[in-house]
Amino acid sequence: MMISTKGRYALRVMIDLAEHNSGGYVPLADIAKRQEISEKYLESIVSMLSKKGLVDALRGKGGGYRLNRAPDQYTVADILYVTEGSMAPVACLEPGAKTCDRAPYCRTLDMWKRLLEVMQPHEVRFVWVKGHDGHPQNERCDTLATTAADGSGLLDDVELESGKNEQLGLGDILK
Repeated sequence: MMISTKGRYALRVMIDLAEHNSGGYVPLADIAKRQEISEKYLESIVSMLSKKGLVDALRGKGGGYRLNRAPDQYTVADILYVTEGSMAPVACLEPGAKTCDRAPYCRTLDMWKRLLEVMQPHEVRFVWVKGHDGHPQNERCDTLATTAADGSGLLDDVELESGKNEQLGLGDILK
């Protein structure tokens, strides 16, 4: 599954707003400059985010955009749903889709259903740790990546497999 440019940029906008979350509105021109994205293209993205209630918008002098809840209250899924819609791997599994006439004898339907079942329980939240060093999740990630990169093989991620892996929030970016 590939996330569109709009989806990736929407995530970047939300991260930028979280990093500059002073309570005031952040001008779109400032976001565009920091993110090196066309202001015109960002207009369509923040319009979508605003219409779906993820950000507040204020026009005119002193206007711009701001988060309307705490950064850790947003999930990646919340944001991507705005730009990508459903993350169902095939049209017949989209929410509200009619049962396909081929469903009774479709040879791939079960596979697509299982893929969707695997994807659905995962709620990904943002984390960005300034200073990186010493943060347990970053240290764990470094150990796993370094071991794989040096050819020693892949380590089991015991925390992930034990279910101890915490959900990460957009608000964690500021830690």
